[in-house]
Amino acid sequence: MRLTVLGCRQGMPADGQASSSYLVSTTSARILLDCGPGAATALSSVAHPSDLDAIIISHLHADHCYDLLTVGKTLLSGRLRDPANLPTLPDAARVEWPPVPLYVPKGGRARLDILASAFPVPSFPMLDRSFDVAFDVREYEPGDTFTVGDCEISMHALNHSLPNCGTRIESPEGSLAFTGDTAYTPDLVPLAQGVDLFLSEATLELPEVTSHGHLCAAEAGRAAADAGARQLVLTHFITADETWLKARKADAERSFHGPVHLAAPGRTYEISSPGRDYR
Repeated sequence: MRLTVLGCRQGMPADGQASSSYLVSTTSARILLDCGPGAATALSSVAHPSDLDAIIISHLHADHCYDLLTVGKTLLSGRLRDPANLPTLPDAARVEWPPVPLYVPKGGRARLDILASAFPVPSFPMLDRSFDVAFDVREYEPGDTFTVGDCEISMHALNHSLPNCGTRIESPEGSLAFTGDTAYTPDLVPLAQGVDLFLSEATLELPEVTSHGHLCAAEAGRAAADAGARQLVLTHFITADETWLKARKADAERSFHGPVHLAAPGRTYEISSPGRDYR
């Protein structure tokens, strides 16, 4: 199993870095976790969207899902490259590749349809149909489980200003847990219990004093330690300043004594279960 960081910025892209987006790859599955602004460009450097077996969105803040429209239009525009296909565009059943399963929180489909309707392409109406042709939209609720390739996936309710679920992925090659966005909660422990890699937001310098719902690095380290995770990757940063980032890494290391990494675009992390080496 491999984790590739596509984007790691909190909020909107900055310093040449895309917002939240991560590619998880195994022998038989490629799963995109979140798809924030800039993710489509970053994804295009490592894979075509049609190569994805699933996209999972943790919650519907723009910095975690906005580029879904761009990815969808990329999938649909493949039909336009061959003029012979133009007469068949209205027929959704004839799209060249199957729709990519897209998992979003309950109620998400209606919000995505609004996003698509804001940018119509009157000359090619098919390009307005991302969320009924390019994607197979599947709404999930906390506690839901599903299978993608060789991966068993479970969704864990956490604590954010919009409904947010952490994603746990288990495969024969290794296991990974991703927080999305959340304040500290005991529910982080079952999400990350015993995983080979814990991908955790670390937005703040100090514990949160508002109700928005974010972690600081010290809390991420504490959750990783309590869960018995094997390694921790911090992400969702407010800055690319090296001094600030190194200080957050040190904060996490005070509680968690396994390897602590700082996410950055293009960085990859090999994930394997104890006693196995898939690198």
